[in-house]
Amino acid sequence: MMRRFAFLLAPLLLAAGCTATAEQPERPAPVTRAERPSPFADCTPLTVAPASASPAPAGKAGDQLPDLTLNCFTGGTPVSLRDVKGPAVINVWASWCPPCRKELPAFQRLSERADGRFQVIGVNSRDSRGGAQSIGEDYGVDFPMLLDQGDAFQRALERNAFPLTVLVDADGRIRHTDATGALDDARLAALLQRHLGVRV
Repeated sequence: MMRRFAFLLAPLLLAAGCTATAEQPERPAPVTRAERPSPFADCTPLTVAPASASPAPAGKAGDQLPDLTLNCFTGGTPVSLRDVKGPAVINVWASWCPPCRKELPAFQRLSERADGRFQVIGVNSRDSRGGAQSIGEDYGVDFPMLLDQGDAFQRALERNAFPLTVLVDADGRIRHTDATGALDDARLAALLQRHLGVRV
């Protein structure tokens, strides 16, 4: 008798349980820790010529930038290096490289003095996203940053040095590649004047 009663009561209890669940308000999704905002600038402006860029200096033409497409640290549309508008100073670096960390503040100051005449672009290579993020925050680096986790850019240039600085003229041609170590403000200014005809 009790079994028969339980058998008849089970559908009612299941229905009641479903009804009670359906009437309860939905629980909010668990709160997850938000990603820290990127310290680096968006990469969209890289394909627009600097507002007051001077024409490429006369002299021997260099090679074009490699035919590579790299992701932007902040996301969005990947950037084709052939579409980057010069004049530009490209700094290849990694957070684990002491000379790279030493020179990053000079590149930040250079980007602040650009005044629409040239672009300063970072290429973070062979690094972790967290390492690059932390260094960007610690050093106040906010110029646009491309990601090259497989060092394709350096391989295309046939260079295996950290840090590496590439000067690109208004026509998108490489005018100079520097792998002499950490650059300071004076050395950067001299390189820009000599190879791009830009005074800073």
